[in-house]
Amino acid sequence: MKASELRLKTVKELRDELTALFREQFNLRMQRGVNPEGVRPNQFKEVRRNIARVKTVMSANLKGKQS
Repeated sequence: MKASELRLKTVKELRDELTALFREQFNLRMQRGVNPEGVRPNQFKEVRRNIARVKTVMSANLKGKQS
């Protein structure tokens, strides 16, 4: 997921994307608890970065609308 793709989405779509990413992060944690060898550490890193990207775009959209 690229930031340029995220900038084209509406606020509702970004919220939905953020919810899906949090759910994915939760599922990865649960999988790691059950089967530690089954989850690759880079999956956690990628999900965290995607969450940060979405939050950054949401914040930039909010600041752009305020000024």
